[in-house]
Amino acid sequence: MQTIITASETSSVSTRDRGLNYGDGFFTTAIITHGQVEHWAYHKARLIECAQRLGFPALEFSALESHITQQIASQVQAVLKIVVTRGEGGRGYAPPSECNLNIIVSVLPYPAHYHSLHETGISLAISPIKLALQPHLAGLKTLNRLEQVLIKNALQAEQSDDALVLDYNSNVIETSAANIFAIKNNKVISPRLDECGIKGVFLQSLCDKLAIEFKTISVDELTQAGAVFVCNSLMKIVPVKSIGEYCFDIAHSRSLLNELLAKEA
Repeated sequence: MQTIITASETSSVSTRDRGLNYGDGFFTTAIITHGQVEHWAYHKARLIECAQRLGFPALEFSALESHITQQIASQVQAVLKIVVTRGEGGRGYAPPSECNLNIIVSVLPYPAHYHSLHETGISLAISPIKLALQPHLAGLKTLNRLEQVLIKNALQAEQSDDALVLDYNSNVIETSAANIFAIKNNKVISPRLDECGIKGVFLQSLCDKLAIEFKTISVDELTQAGAVFVCNSLMKIVPVKSIGEYCFDIAHSRSLLNELLAKEA
């Protein structure tokens, strides 16, 4: 069973909810444009994968999709967030044998600063907080986001827009809020996400347009690329203008990307 909750000032979730107590759940965040959820098929696939890999019962999408349609019909540009928890029950960490999932649906304002980042490019500091390796959770967007909270907290001491995040082997993984990819020798490369990190919906959709090689990438290799970009469902593709003290020509970056997209079209 599942219960759909519309997020509002009066909505509530039980203090016994496993999402609150253990982070036992997952979520996805999408952009709404003129009453439609962009890349919904990919967001739906993400929710299905998270449920399967975390041992949740299958989501009932017909009811969820109908609810979402009603909530976003009048939205020109906004953000849709879907949070799924295992609900109440179980003994300690052990999940209940039968779950009543809670699905919290929020419609939020679109972050206005994303528009300016497209024009100016994004600056990245290298985060002192590194990601732990956990293949069982790698790629998933779970409710366990304390690493990202620590990363954002450390970023407050920097003058950068976001942080480049490494794993404990000092390999590039992502930023605090987006995936990252680079163009090097006319090829698109992006970090492997099989041990940690989040497999973003927009990056997956980009694989339909570009041949992307997922590989182990060091900071040195990233800064030696011809162009670097970050991407997520809300900001889409934004060129990186700097990583630490290393700077990129974002006009050149855009040109390289447009050339590759034209070739693959």
